Amino acid sequence: MAQRTHLGDADCAIAQALDVVGDWWTLLIVRDTARGLHRFEELQRELGVSRKVLAERLRLLVEAGVLTREPYQERPVRHEYRLTPRGRGLLPVLVALQDWGDTWVLGDGEMTATTDEASREAARVNALKDTRLPEMLLPDRFGELRDPVDATRPFTVLYCFPGAYARADAYPPGWAGIPGAKGCTLESCAYRDQLAEFAAAGAAVHGVSTQRPDEQREFAEAEKLRFPLLSDAGLTLTTALRLPTFRAGQIRIKRLTLVVDRERTVREVLYPITDIEASVGAALAAVRAAA
Repeated sequence: MAQRTHLGDADCAIAQALDVVGDWWTLLIVRDTARGLHRFEELQRELGVSRKVLAERLRLLVEAGVLTREPYQERPVRHEYRLTPRGRGLLPVLVALQDWGDTWVLGDGEMTATTDEASREAARVNALKDTRLPEMLLPDRFGELRDPVDATRPFTVLYCFPGAYARADAYPPGWAGIPGAKGCTLESCAYRDQLAEFAAAGAAVHGVSTQRPDEQREFAEAEKLRFPLLSDAGLTLTTALRLPTFRAGQIRIKRLTLVVDRERTVREVLYPITDIEASVGAALAAVRAAA
């Protein structure tokens, strides 16, 4: 990797960061490692890069403390590459780049919490069907780490929402004017009211947003929700699945729903969601059909 930092940039954090991750292959390696690809052959197959280039980039990322190199096989010795805390600190950078690309390269530059059915963003999200959700843990509203997939049930419905609050004054300014942003309370309450039907069909229900756990807890208590809300404030799930986002006070997941089986395979994707109550019914129908 070429050295990019000059003496005059010694105190510029942007220049210093680019000295570590300024090569485009580097950020793609971080992206795919976050998606659950940890072995050399997996990364090479996904990226289509030469073995020489990939080996050099991996070496530099390990030296920079972005990745760790951990053995997973003894004879012959083979290694996996996993993100360090320093590496996970790059996840918001990746999500911001994706958000910028969705808005300004693939889209029309307007802030929205949804998309058109024919958009390339919708195609990317719907392509998650039949893929596998990587292993991960997210904090629930009490701060306890939980798997977003409930292995005790045949299916888990993960509904991702931009944000819901117990108090109206907690919403960002202009929230009601952002297409697709309104309706998070309605969606959560619809799942609450049909929770017994989901359970009878063999599905757990988990809500996911990028809000803090304490914000989710306040909302859940106000609306008497009886299922977990999980915080993706660290953008672990968002980056792993390349979920669509927008920025309103913070990075937020656009409204979408995934039906995942206990083997972590995505069985159904609902995106974009234009009718919230209908989407809850569609998620229930998808669980029943899969069962």
